[in-house]
Parts: sequence; structure tokens; C-alpha cells
Amino acid sequence: MLDAQQQAATARWTDDEPLECVSILPESPNVVTVCFQAPSGRPFEFLAGQFLTLELPVPGGPLYRTYTISSSPSRPKSLTITIKAQPDSIGTRWIIDNVRPGTRLKVKGPAGRFTSTHFPAKKYLFISAGSGITPMMSMTTEIYDLGRHCDIVFVNCAQRPSEIIFKRRLEHMATRIEGLDLKWVVQEGDIYQPWTGYKGRFNQLMLGLMAPDYLEREVFCCGPEGFMQAVSEALAGLGFDMAHYHQESFGAPEAGQLPVVESGTTEEALAETAQLVFADSGITHDCTAADTVLNAARAAGVAIPFGCSMGVCGSCRIRKLSGEVHMVHNGGISDDEVEEGYILACCSNPRGTVTLEA
Repeated sequence: MLDAQQQAATARWTDDEPLECVSILPESPNVVTVCFQAPSGRPFEFLAGQFLTLELPVPGGPLYRTYTISSSPSRPKSLTITIKAQPDSIGTRWIIDNVRPGTRLKVKGPAGRFTSTHFPAKKYLFISAGSGITPMMSMTTEIYDLGRHCDIVFVNCAQRPSEIIFKRRLEHMATRIEGLDLKWVVQEGDIYQPWTGYKGRFNQLMLGLMAPDYLEREVFCCGPEGFMQAVSEALAGLGFDMAHYHQESFGAPEAGQLPVVESGTTEEALAETAQLVFADSGITHDCTAADTVLNAARAAGVAIPFGCSMGVCGSCRIRKLSGEVHMVHNGGISDDEVEEGYILACCSNPRGTVTLEA
């Protein structure tokens, strides 16, 4: 039997404990890596490629945002996210402007199935654009830390050379391990920095030159929606078996907008009445079977946290006490959690009367 001190020493971090920022590292223009540790000192346990959902105390918030973990589970004492502030970003800009060493944030996770752990292969093709490089960095670092021969074609696309995230770190790794083949693609060059690599938009011709044996590889893709669509269409057009293609995307609603998740809305669903009973709040709300639980809850004045609104991040997980829902998610909830009665409010539609723990 382990005593209490031994149990504490071997315990893993769980999201009932906030994360504390210990350092911030600039990576490229408007990109930083934020390093977290558990105040208790507990190590982290996650799968390379998974993400966290951060609760950000912005004015008028809180705001929930999902970020892929850029560090590797093979280095469990700390955990990093690498984030890029877009012109219209709210959450990421708040982190860059306000988070400093010592800042503590509430989080949920880790979660997600976009990981090479679930799809082991002898050959990988990692294709990313911009900050979509973060899950690829986590998976590659884990493979690198094993110290064995690998076979990874690592493709990253950026606007210009100075905006390639992790470039030097990956190049160093490629000199220390056999089988890590790096390919960079930029839209334009930098002043005073000659570029001799690929230039333009990633396309089928580049794919054939970079990885002639792409048909034999397990492909992971992450980046803007348009980029991932172009990559998937290019692969499909070349006869690639799309069962070996995996992509990761996160989307967040614009400020002030409600998330809307379509799940086969029909005239019958619009006409079918439903009712939500919020046990903790003592509120009962009438709706239709076409409403998501999240939208109906907000209409009833019941606050349920949400992030991606696509059934990915798991921020809107809530326990269902009774009743039935139709849920179509994208990996934001595990089978065990469903067995325990949890649902994702953003992608669940009520069937009849449903009682929730909220």
C-alpha cells in the first residue's frame, strides 16, 4: 500500500488544478510559446497532438479557447502551447498581452484524437500551415525522444521564411536523428534573406517531389480550413486512401455570436417540441428538437462554457441526468464520459424532456 506522500508523488496532473505560467518565449512575429507547470509539481500525462481548453478572464468573459499542446508527453514536467495572434483574435491577443510568469489559468483537458498514438505507422507525412505546426511538433518531438530511426516527411507552409515556427529547433533535431525530412514552403521571401526552397502554394506537384511515396504514408494535416481542404482534395485527386488521412481544426464563434451546429435539421425536427430542465438552476425551458442544448440554454439564461462550438474541444461538456439527446461530435468527448452520462451541449439536440446538471 502506498502512503499519502507516495501517492502524491506519483499522482498525475488533472484539470481540477490550474496551470501556472513559468515562462514565455517569442518564436516569430506575433507568435509566442507559453510554458506552464502545475503548482503542485505533478507531471503531465497526455497524447502527442492533443489540446487544452483555456478559460480566459477577458472583460465580459470568461472566454474559452482551445490550443494544441506543442510540447511532448516525453517531457512531462512542463507543458507548452504555441499561439499566433491573428488581426481579429481576442483570446490569443489577451494571452500575449496579459499572461506573465506567475499567472494561473483554469483549463480543461487534455482531449482530442488527432495523434499518431492512435494511428501508428512506419511512415508519416505531416503537413501544416502557420500555427498548425504545433501538433506536428509535439508528435515529432515524442518520436525524436525515442532515439530510434524514423521516417517522417515534415512539410510546413508559411507566408515568409521569418514566420516559420520551430524552424531552427526542427533543423537541429533533423541533424540528430535519422529519417526526419524537412520541407518548407513560403509564399514570398524576406528582404535580405535569400530563399532557395519551395515558393508558392502547396500543390500536387510539390507533394510528389517532397514525398514520392506519399501513398504509403499516414498523413496528418493541420492549418486553416482552406489549406486543409486543398490538401485533402489534392490527395484524393491522386488516389490516396483517405482512411489514412487525418486533420485537425478548431473554430470559435465571432464575439457576440452564438454557435450554431447543424445536425440534420428538418421540418420534422423544427416541429418536434422538446424541453430542457436545468436541475441546479431550477429553470425549465421549452425548445424544439432542432435546437442545440447550448443554444437553448443560452436562450434560457443558463451559462454553459463553450469554445470551438464544433464538438471538438469539450468545453461545453455537461452531465445529463435523464432523457435522450441526439449527439454528433468530433472527438471532444470520450466513450467513457458518454457512459457516465455526459454530453457536449454544442452538438446535442434534445429528444423530448431532458434534465441536465446545470
